[in-house]
Amino acid sequence: MKKLLLLLCLVGLLTQCKEPGRDINTNISDVKSFFSPNDNVSVKLLPATAAAVVFEWDQARAEDGTLVLYEVVFDKEAGDFSKPVYKLASDQNGVQNKATIAHRDLNKIAALAGIGSLGVGKLKWTVNASRGINVKQAGLSRLIQLERPAGFTDIPSEVYLTGDATEAGADVTKAIKLKSVKPGEFEVYTSLKAGTYKFVDKTTGTAKTFNVEGTNIKENATTTVTGATKVYRIYLDFNNAAARLTEIKSVGLWYSNDNAVRFELPYTGNGTWTLANTKIDFPAVPWGKEERYKFRLTVVGADGKDAYEWLGSSNSDNQRADANSPASYFYLQSIGESQWDYSYKFNGAVDGSKVDLLVSLAPTGPYFHKVTVK
Repeated sequence: MKKLLLLLCLVGLLTQCKEPGRDINTNISDVKSFFSPNDNVSVKLLPATAAAVVFEWDQARAEDGTLVLYEVVFDKEAGDFSKPVYKLASDQNGVQNKATIAHRDLNKIAALAGIGSLGVGKLKWTVNASRGINVKQAGLSRLIQLERPAGFTDIPSEVYLTGDATEAGADVTKAIKLKSVKPGEFEVYTSLKAGTYKFVDKTTGTAKTFNVEGTNIKENATTTVTGATKVYRIYLDFNNAAARLTEIKSVGLWYSNDNAVRFELPYTGNGTWTLANTKIDFPAVPWGKEERYKFRLTVVGADGKDAYEWLGSSNSDNQRADANSPASYFYLQSIGESQWDYSYKFNGAVDGSKVDLLVSLAPTGPYFHKVTVK
């Protein structure tokens, strides 16, 4: 009996020592007004740029004064947000009462809402405020009209060329990586022979596949090549789903004093042209020996006729090359047509000597040329 009384007393003491619980208050108000963008505003999307649209709204309030988090919710024009097409946290991981949404992301959201490439359509948007598990949707919504570009919503960061028509063959692990020239834009100088080719965004795992159809980039197919082997510059613009294949008929050593191509460089594969064991003489001129040179590409123009492109120095004038000339001296830049400007100057040791001359438009680094005295 004494033990029972002692146990009851102990339970009583423990009950008295226990502090009363405190309910967690998750009550919040919803967002009452939107500031931007205006209702039915029209935006032409430019996903290849840093352009963005700022969505901003009034703050919601938590009854206990704690932090409220926000997300912007998008739905189709006729949607009711019961099955939204996309949700996006506001700036600073949901803390700010605004969201800066890049055009490239709006382009993806528009695609999810069924707005096609080059299409124009409207999205409905609203804002959710949340505190813990309590989520309050704003009692209002707005529309935004988006004009999509021709390009892809998911632009690859890397692009490879593969297929039995290519120099690397059909083994995708050996595919040729294209050079990234601008965000979403790639190019490669290479030859194509009879067969098929395609482009992929990776060489392992499940890759996305692209092909060229006329002047457009398409998905999930291959391109067929017929006829003789030819050298091309292949340019792909995924921002606008555009493709351009330019046939390179020849690359020539342009000697400024001659105002003409002195030697043609044979194509040697992998985006390179090489002139081997060839004697070069500097012509005598009133001011000494003339050593200026650059390179002329003969290409097939849009009208099917021969056209010319020029590769030369980034400097309009140069000193003679020597043993101390940096690698950048020999970099190749696209230049305008001129007899003398933006030329290089051969090292004096070249005069009267046989040389190997390499022009590299390979995608693995800067475009450059190299002169080796034999």
